[in-house]
Amino acid sequence: MAQEGPVQGGTLIYLEQQPHTNLYPPAGGFYPNSGILNQITDKLTWQNPETLAIEPWIAESWEINEDATEYTFKLREGVTFSDGTALDAEAVAKNFDIFGLGDKELGYPVAEAINNYESSEVVDPLTVKFSFKAPAPGFLQATSVIGSGLVAPSVLALPYNELGDATKIIGSGAFVVEGEVLGQSLNLKVREDYAWGPASLEHQGRAYLDAIQYIVTPEDSVRIGALLAGQADFIRQIQAYDEPQVEAQGYLIHSASTRGVNNNAVFRPENPLVADLKVRQALTAATNTKEIVETIFSSHYPAATSVIAATALGYVDLHDKLAFDPDRAKALLDEAGWVVGADGIREKDGQKLELSVYESLPQPQSRATFQLLSQQWAQVGVKLNVLAGDAGSAAVDRLDPLKTPVVSAMVGRADPDVIKSNFYPTNRDALLQKGGLNTGATWEDAALNELLLAIASEPDTAKRLELTGEAQVYLLDQAYVIPIFEEPQVFAGAPYVNGISFDAVARPSFYNTWLAPR
Repeated sequence: MAQEGPVQGGTLIYLEQQPHTNLYPPAGGFYPNSGILNQITDKLTWQNPETLAIEPWIAESWEINEDATEYTFKLREGVTFSDGTALDAEAVAKNFDIFGLGDKELGYPVAEAINNYESSEVVDPLTVKFSFKAPAPGFLQATSVIGSGLVAPSVLALPYNELGDATKIIGSGAFVVEGEVLGQSLNLKVREDYAWGPASLEHQGRAYLDAIQYIVTPEDSVRIGALLAGQADFIRQIQAYDEPQVEAQGYLIHSASTRGVNNNAVFRPENPLVADLKVRQALTAATNTKEIVETIFSSHYPAATSVIAATALGYVDLHDKLAFDPDRAKALLDEAGWVVGADGIREKDGQKLELSVYESLPQPQSRATFQLLSQQWAQVGVKLNVLAGDAGSAAVDRLDPLKTPVVSAMVGRADPDVIKSNFYPTNRDALLQKGGLNTGATWEDAALNELLLAIASEPDTAKRLELTGEAQVYLLDQAYVIPIFEEPQVFAGAPYVNGISFDAVARPSFYNTWLAPR
């Protein structure tokens, strides 16, 4: 007999591909981190994943001044952290002071989602006001992201490097950390007195599940085997080639868009091999994204048609700038002076046009994607070496444009500021500009940076979206990136697992999840 409604109780066994790293909320962009933070922390606001509208959560209401330099939030009464302390204006102010300004002594970096932050003011126990040095139109959405999960002030008194220990994270979420074996497993238990879910959700009160058990299971085949054998209920990171096997046995594929900067190949223009615009344009024309998507992925991975996903705010369709045209690629390389050598690889002034890229382990099918890209570029005389992502030197090499002229980069966030997050030098700095992650960098694109700052500071919504479109055009006209596919997060679940939901950037929430009798 079909189950008529949610059932309370049970433990969800969730297999995660990688262990979490650090649970400082602004570090929540890493999928394993966000998969935990989303269950144990709440945010000031909730971004409706269907409409992308910002709705009340811990904040019941808010006011924003005309130029978006002052935000005042009225908080919900009676919310507490799991240690019993109040989630009040003092606690919220402490959180955002750290997120917005960082703390060098304790090692906390500034959250990439927050721009132009200046200070907080506790107006009364349930009212907090934030001030900004310049307009910060993205701040309201920033209060809804994983990176703005609220934690008890005592957590933020600890050094950053201690927050890899999940048992030290005290949030106000529907679940509480019960214990963990570092790098192997993590247990969450339900918070019985939880009574402050997002106001617009039909389900209120405690979560349906009693507990969630995370087990780190790196091998794809082991995760799938455990799911199909009934040893696990829900698993993350299903490869596209495994989807038919899962569905054929009656299990369900869950997929959601990360709604931000697409999965891109990004050039580092300080590397002389890709400093010439014509070379970058040639490699864009030599890239057949349709072949990559149709060969490696499934319908859950749309081919990219711009820098950001079609479901992202401010998206403009620029597929005509990404046309596959190998003849044009060859002509551009000829114009740039690169001549095909005896071994088929182009060369100039005694140097071969040979590039390297590391696979990116968090991204789906990264190695296969770059290997196929390598085959495509070889057709126009360019060699691309695909290096193992787990090499000990990979993290260091990624900061050196001479060693990594090409990298994989993407970031999810349902706000136009996501482009700045990926490319601005003091954020993720995908291009490795002066003033960013590479301390020896001399190259910068002032025009691009000015455009990114304008997006982050334009209070007029229509103008801000227009600037977002201009940034996408600029990035493609300069051929800094080759968008490949719109990255989703793909999960698989047993048929008795109900109520799986995702936030606006595809991170799972198990607040509404329940297990039907088997």
